[in-house]
This record gives sequence, structure tokens and C-alpha cells, in this order.
Amino acid sequence: MLRKTSLGFIALSLAAMLTVPFAAPANAADKPIIWRSSGHGPASDPSQIYHDKLCNAITKASGGRLVVKPFVGGSIVPAYKELDAVDQNVLQMAYTCPMYNLDKWSAAGLISSRPGALAGEAMRTWFDFGGGADLMNKMMEGYNVMTFPGALSPLPQEVFFHSKVKLNSLADIKGLKARCMGDGGEILKHMGAATVIIPGGELYEAMQRGTIDAFEYSTMASNWNMHFNEVAKYVYVSPARAPSDPQVFFVSKKAWEKLPEDLKEIVQAEVSKITQEQHEYLVAESIKAMDKFRAAGNEVLHVPKDIEDALMAEADKFYAQKSKTEKPIFGEIYNSMKAFGVAYNASK
Repeated sequence: MLRKTSLGFIALSLAAMLTVPFAAPANAADKPIIWRSSGHGPASDPSQIYHDKLCNAITKASGGRLVVKPFVGGSIVPAYKELDAVDQNVLQMAYTCPMYNLDKWSAAGLISSRPGALAGEAMRTWFDFGGGADLMNKMMEGYNVMTFPGALSPLPQEVFFHSKVKLNSLADIKGLKARCMGDGGEILKHMGAATVIIPGGELYEAMQRGTIDAFEYSTMASNWNMHFNEVAKYVYVSPARAPSDPQVFFVSKKAWEKLPEDLKEIVQAEVSKITQEQHEYLVAESIKAMDKFRAAGNEVLHVPKDIEDALMAEADKFYAQKSKTEKPIFGEIYNSMKAFGVAYNASK
């Protein structure tokens, strides 16, 4: 049964106020199809920027037959509730992290920034050609939400932590007040961290107020643009917690079924192009951003090995237990990703 939350506060009038340039249909009687789409982050987040770019690209490529109006995260529904709005067809498309939807699907955390996940190229290949998109759609059965191959941008590994506190050993994790989302947050909680959920747009202020001591968010490039160098001295890097930071485009099934086949092809082609472009851009920019953090006076450090080892050991226990107790789709996704990773690494 669908979980229907009240979204009566949604400011649908914003959609009418937002204008996106497009070519008018050749026949004035042919009204364009209007979609509303939301990212999940603040306007400065590269993922939000690429979301907006995608919306405009679809509008242009369709010749104005399909107008996709972009909205910044939190402007239509509260941040991280985008897929609730897609489910109710309030939004017709959204670009978000699967792990923000653990309240609906416990397996969503697997296709996210998490310990033991597939990195970059392997993640996108598994999603597009290894059955990942099909498994995600199977996970979302019963909801008015779907995705398709090409819709996942893996993004580079996340920063492990921006921190006010220097992490010398595993002992420093215990009691650390940290924003950490998804399965990674649960696993760090098992290791003694005091993890909380805070939207990305609120992290700067939360660090200033002392609400948290450390946080994970995104890539080096994204985090430099959000001026996180100003609120945390230490930047900890490691692929252990999140070797990739998958974000996915989702669409309303009802809206999708109403599209003519040629418009479906346009949407899929433009989405695939944008997700690949964003990934490559952030790989390149993250390399530059590391030097920018250092030049700004931050210490860029590798996470101590005992923290990495403890994290991976705890993750193995966490997923072994979850695979036994959650719905079968959890084990299907976990084992599919694990098997693909083994085969991928063996082919090198």
C-alpha cells in the first residue's frame, strides 16, 4: 500500500512563476506537456546545477513539446522528500540520493554512498548493464516511481569527513557528533559516533553553531563550492565509507506512461548524457579542489587505518544481518552488487 503523506502546503504557484525558454510548438493547439522536477540540494550544489541543466536540455531537445521546470531542493517539498512528491505526481521527476528514502525502501541505502559500495565506473556499469536499474525498479514496486539505465551518476568518492576534531585513532569516533546519512550513518553509530540527519544546505550553519563536530556530504569539488573550508579545519579522505556517491533521476510512472515514445527517448538520452557529464566534471574538479582546500589552510588527511578497518568489519556484519532480516530484494541487490564488484576487479 502506498504511503500517502500530506503535501497540501506545496506551493504549486511557483511552477507558474518559473519560466524556461523553449520553442513554441508548431501548432498552437498542441499544448506542451509540463513537468515539474526538483533536485535535493541548495542552488550552489553541482548536482542541483546539473539537474537544472538537464531540465532545460530536455525542454530544448523536445522543441518545447515537453517543458521541464526545474526547482531547487526544498522549494516544493521539504528536502529529501522529493520521491514522496513524485509518488503523488506532484513532481514528475526528481534527482536525489536513493539513501534519502530509507523510510520507504531499506534496500535504497545499498545503491548509495555506503561502505563497500561499487566505485565510479563499476557502479554506473552495474546500474546500466548489470541489472541495477531493474533491481531498483523491483524495489520500488507499488509506488508511482521508476528509473531507467543511464539515470545514475556515480560521482567520485565522498569526503569521509569535514571535521573540527582531529581523528588520530578509532577512539576519536566514539561520541563524535557527526552528520552522516544512510547506511554509513547507521554503521558509524554502531561504532560509537553520535550521528544525525541534517540537510546539506544547513551544514555550514550547524558547524558554526556547534550542533555537530563533523559531517560527510559530497565530493571535494561540491564541498569547496559550499565554502566548507571555512567551518572545518580537517578534511579526511578515504574510499572506505563512500567509494561513490550515487544520485539518480526518478520519474513518475503515470507521467512517463503518458509520454509519446519519441519524448521518452529524448528524456532518456538527455538524462544519460547529463549524468555522465556530471560525473566526469566532478572527478576533474575534485582533483583541483583538494589543492584549493590546502591553499585555504585546511589539513587534508587520510583516515587512520584502524578507523577504516573497523568500519569495513562493522559494515560486513551490518549487511550480513540485513540480508537475513530484510525483504528478499535487499539480499538480491546486495549480492548482485557484490558479485559484480568481484567480477569487475577480476577483469583488470
